[in-house]
Amino acid sequence: MEVDCIPFKETGYFSKLICDYLDQKEDLTPFYNRFPHLENFEHQLQEKASNYPLSNRKILVDALNEQYKGFEVSDAIVEKVASLAYEKTFTVVTGHQLNLFTGPLYFLYKIISTINLTEQLKNKYPEYDFVPIYWMATEDHDFDEINYFNFNGQKVQWNKKASGAVGVLNTEGLDSVMDTFASQIGNTDNAKRLKSLFKSAYVEHSNLSDATRYLANKLFGKYGLVIIDGDDAKLKQLLVPFAKKDIFENKPFYKVSEAIDSLSAVSSDYTIQVNPREINYFYLLDGIRERIVKNGDNFYVNNTEITFSQSGLIEEIEKHPERFSPNVIARPLYQEIILPNLCYIGGGGELAYWLELKSYFEAMDVTFPMLLLRNSALLITEKQSKKIENLNLKVSDLFLKQNSFINKKIREISNIDIDFSPQKRHLEEQFQNLYQLAEQTDATFIGAIKAQEVKQKKGLDTLEKRLLKAQKRKLKDHVIRMTDIQNELFPNASLQERQLNFSTLYLEFGEQLIPELMDSLNPFLNEFLIVKTS
Repeated sequence: MEVDCIPFKETGYFSKLICDYLDQKEDLTPFYNRFPHLENFEHQLQEKASNYPLSNRKILVDALNEQYKGFEVSDAIVEKVASLAYEKTFTVVTGHQLNLFTGPLYFLYKIISTINLTEQLKNKYPEYDFVPIYWMATEDHDFDEINYFNFNGQKVQWNKKASGAVGVLNTEGLDSVMDTFASQIGNTDNAKRLKSLFKSAYVEHSNLSDATRYLANKLFGKYGLVIIDGDDAKLKQLLVPFAKKDIFENKPFYKVSEAIDSLSAVSSDYTIQVNPREINYFYLLDGIRERIVKNGDNFYVNNTEITFSQSGLIEEIEKHPERFSPNVIARPLYQEIILPNLCYIGGGGELAYWLELKSYFEAMDVTFPMLLLRNSALLITEKQSKKIENLNLKVSDLFLKQNSFINKKIREISNIDIDFSPQKRHLEEQFQNLYQLAEQTDATFIGAIKAQEVKQKKGLDTLEKRLLKAQKRKLKDHVIRMTDIQNELFPNASLQERQLNFSTLYLEFGEQLIPELMDSLNPFLNEFLIVKTS
């Protein structure tokens, strides 16, 4: 695979906050611990080592061994899990929802970025061991966000009534989803492998957590990827004192609210990703994941009849920590409590909300991890590369919004000049003379001159647009071919990685897909990758 890249800010798909973070703007330094340069990990290692209790390691290893029971695991995973018992082993984490058949393509990029980072860290710091972690978001309850994946421009969807945490959902009905998918992908060797993978994951496992673990393990197990499910009573026992500070003292609410105000003061263009609640926990029971809210002296589980006094809720937390599910604000803290973690790898939206959390972590005396933007990539096949070359296009132009893309290219290839900028400048010079004349004779005419200038500039704009429209008609075939290739590479006017499922590429590349991507993606690059396949 041939790899090129462009800056994230030139793609038009990443927020100002994330672009400023990548540029290490000084105003953002209070919102993160250390920027993820390879040499900065030395201090992160030291800080986390001093802040992570050795007793947590045994609980973590025991929980992971229990979670992997019944699964066939590689020697690499056995070694990685065992190594977590030792003080010189640390983790790098990425997280993802339990999307059907991995969901969007960037699922692969997240995990590959994580694995590749651990390998680079091992080369730099050989006296330590590093474990890549995939955190399964088993406690999410947004079923409609995860019950489908895209294939050939259409949704392959699991239609099911669901409530509560998605991880415990039974996989009933996924056999018919498999039949639908199987009927669309043909019968090549790669298609047969995909069918077998889907069936083994979703038809032969009884719940969505197990199915997702099996799938991710099949794809990445040989690289030592360790998969963790936070919906675990042993692990949540470590969360109890922190949950109490959230529920009864509202510490994260105040700290994160202050951080949001501070971020907004840096730039009004920063989009705030999430807002804290006074209580950032759900109550988790069979088929229920509902917010805990306080009303007067009592605590209620939203949309249920369940209620607790303060003492009753304290007792419930201590006896049944597994019934308390952290939300998007509290979950990152939970992750860093139970893992000897150095770095979180996520997309732009994820890093945006992590940047709200540093002061909250400090108040809880938990080390804030380094934040690394996952690799993003546009994969271009050999056939698509030839189309781009034949149309004399630059790949960077394909990132433009379609109307801007067409207008830019029509101006470039047209045999007449459709840019009226010189005429507009000439017009401005003429009117400048008229302004000077009015000032010397009768200043009351300045308004009339200004109105006439605006009118004539609008006239030129109208003529330019009409001429451009005429050229589009004249070059209609070229425009169609241009937009066709852009639509192929940016389905639904979105990044390829947010729309395609890995199965589309697997049909072409088969078992070589992941190794090729492993070789092509570099977690420290901090640019958007253009990967030309062959």
